[in-house]
Amino acid sequence: MADQLAQRPLRANNFRLDQIPWWIVILAILSLGAALNILTNSFYLDTFAFLFEGVWLSLRITVISYILALIIGLLGGLGRVSTNPVIYAIATLYVEVVRGVPLFVVILYFSFVIAPNIQLGNLLGPDFRTLPDFWSGSIALALGYGAYLSEVYRAGIQSVGKGQIEAARSLGMTAAQTMRFIVLPQAIRVILPPLGNEFIAMLKDSALVSAIGVRDLTQLGRFRVSRTFKTFEVWNAVAILYLMMTLCLSLVVRTIERRSKIG
Repeated sequence: MADQLAQRPLRANNFRLDQIPWWIVILAILSLGAALNILTNSFYLDTFAFLFEGVWLSLRITVISYILALIIGLLGGLGRVSTNPVIYAIATLYVEVVRGVPLFVVILYFSFVIAPNIQLGNLLGPDFRTLPDFWSGSIALALGYGAYLSEVYRAGIQSVGKGQIEAARSLGMTAAQTMRFIVLPQAIRVILPPLGNEFIAMLKDSALVSAIGVRDLTQLGRFRVSRTFKTFEVWNAVAILYLMMTLCLSLVVRTIERRSKIG
């Protein structure tokens, strides 16, 4: 009995130590060291000021692309569960083709093959003869992620019990009303976590649009390296900025998930 009593405090201490989020502690220590180094290094301060414009452009591309991808994904998800063979075939073709091609190739193909053939002069005037690089990259990114979000929507829709759908139809609801008022509200709450994860992933993949000349954070990082030849410091700054954005978005996503948690 005495041995058991003596071991209890040790076990309690070990249990508390196991509950400490060590990754946060390590990240905080590294962040503190990085902050001290940055504040005492004028080159880092100048680099962050130079990259600041790219941060806002990367966020704009991510938000615009994600909104478009949500719409495309919803249409694709509805097509994937449609009983119409033509709609189902079109949606499945889009999902399988786009998911089978690297996102980087999708961006290049849309920007250099499809976008140059889109004539906007009659709609927006002679200054917009072709699609600008910003919108070309945003739409290409949305098309790439729309295929993945289509499968997320499909899984969420199919997670709703068929009994609820049959009950709604027995009450006189049409298929569109059932999908709008019964299925989608429940599906959205189920797929909210993966939607948040895709938003964070899109922020990181937005760096791919730098390949088509968009002056985002990554592209400005390349410009800074070509001018200063200090690759270590510049890419450190770029990595820190991306990390700060993703961590902040992760906290926002977790907060939304907690507030919308079922039950």
